[in-house]
Amino acid sequence: MLACREVSKLLSEARERRLGLWERISLKLHLAMCDGCNNFSKQLDFIGAALRRYRDRDHDD
Repeated sequence: MLACREVSKLLSEARERRLGLWERISLKLHLAMCDGCNNFSKQLDFIGAALRRYRDRDHDD
């Protein structure tokens, strides 16, 4: 099973590249059991969405 440090790294890398099958499975398994990493994943999603909204708003002017 992945350690939380590895999960943090994979969550960040997943924003830049497609994870391999084993990486995705391991990540999903860890996130299903680890509240801390699950919260970190949600925070990354929130930040990414906020940045997209800011970028899109900036181009509307």
